[in-house]
Amino acid sequence: MQFGIERFLNDPALRAPLAGRRVAVLAHPASVTRDLTHSLDALAALPDLQLSAAFGPQHGLRGDKQDNMVESPDYTDPRWGIPVFSLYGEVRRPSDAMMDSFDVLLVDLQDLGCRIYTFITTLRYVLEAAARRGKAVWVLDRPNPAGRPVEGLTLREGWESFVGAGPMPMRHGLTMGELGQWFIATLGLSLEYRVIAMDGWRPDEAPGFGWPIGERSWVNPSPNAPNLSMARAYAGTVMLEGTTLSEGRGTTRPLELFGAPDIDTTRLLADMRQLAPQWLRGCVLRECWFEPTFHKHAGQLCAGVQIHVEDPAHYGHAAFQPWRLQALAFRAIRLQRPDYPLWRDFPYEYERDRLAIDLINGGPALREWVDDVDAPPEALDAPARADEAAWTEARRPFLLY
Repeated sequence: MQFGIERFLNDPALRAPLAGRRVAVLAHPASVTRDLTHSLDALAALPDLQLSAAFGPQHGLRGDKQDNMVESPDYTDPRWGIPVFSLYGEVRRPSDAMMDSFDVLLVDLQDLGCRIYTFITTLRYVLEAAARRGKAVWVLDRPNPAGRPVEGLTLREGWESFVGAGPMPMRHGLTMGELGQWFIATLGLSLEYRVIAMDGWRPDEAPGFGWPIGERSWVNPSPNAPNLSMARAYAGTVMLEGTTLSEGRGTTRPLELFGAPDIDTTRLLADMRQLAPQWLRGCVLRECWFEPTFHKHAGQLCAGVQIHVEDPAHYGHAAFQPWRLQALAFRAIRLQRPDYPLWRDFPYEYERDRLAIDLINGGPALREWVDDVDAPPEALDAPARADEAAWTEARRPFLLY
C-alpha cells in the first residue's frame, strides 16, 4: 500500500497545482516515508516544491517533549533553514504571522483514532485559520491504526477543549483526511481542501485492522505511543490520565496497563467479570506488577493489569471495547474501595476549572456512572450505544475508503 506522502512524492501530477506557491508542512516524528525518511526532509528535497515553513504539534516536529503541557519553542531548521513554528508552545492556534509564511499547508500527521489525541484538534485549528486567511490545506492521509470501530459517548456541547475537538465519540474510526472533511462540513468552513488519499488501505482486514502489519515500521507519533497494541487500547487507557492510577508512563508499555500500589487486582478482575463480562471481550487481561521510573507512583511497586490485544488468537477487533473496559475497571475500584481517591484534580491541557476525567470524556456522564455504584452497566451502555449509532451514520458521507 501507499500512504498519502508516498503518492505525493512519487506523482508529479499531484504536486502540479502547487507550482509557484509557498508550501509548509505540519508533521511530527511518525511523519516518515516507507524508507523512514522524515517527511520534512523528503519534501524539502523535491526540486519542484517551494518549502517555506514547517509546523510541529504537541511533542514537536521531530519529537522533543515527553509529557502533556510541556511546550516546544519556535526555531529555525538547521538543515533546511526554514522557520519551524510550534503549535504547542506560546500558541495552539496558528498566529497570523505564522499563516503568512505559506500559501498551502501539507498536513502529514499519524493519528491514533481517538478524540482526545490532540493532533486532530490541531487539524481543526489550522483549518479554521486557513479558512479565515484564504489559505489552502492538503492532508497527506495515513491509516487510522485503531480501524473503523466506533465507541464512547459523544462530546457534549460546552465541553470542547484541546482534548475535545468536536462532537464525536472517543473512538471515531476516521482517518485525518476524512476528519478534515467532517470538520469543514460541521463548522461551515470555506477553503481549498484536498486529501491525497492512501492506496490500498484495508481497515477491515486481519491481522492489522487498520495498520499494515508486516508492511510498515511503527514510529511513535508521540513519546508514549510505542506500538499498535497501545493504539488499540488508547481509547480506554487514555482516561487513566484523569485518575490517580498509573497508566504505565515510566514503563516500557505505557497506556497498555494500569495500576497503583494500593489496589487488589485479583478482586478487581473478579468484580469486572461479575459486573459486565460482555465488556471484556476481544482481549486478554493479565495481572502484573510494575514500577514506574517517572510520573505517577514513580519508584513504587504497583499492582496492575495489562490489556493484551496483540495475539490474533485472542484479539477480537470488532468485539474489543477499550472505553467500556476501562470504565468497568474504575467501577471495580469503587466497589473495592468506595473512598478511593480515584479522580485526579490537576491542571490538564490548560484547563484548570474542570476535572480532567470529564474533559477527557467530553462531559461528566462516565464519572457519574462510576461513582454511582448502584447504577447498572446498562445506564452507561445505552446512551453510549445511541451515540455510537448516530456517529456511524453521521460520518458515512466522509468515508474515503
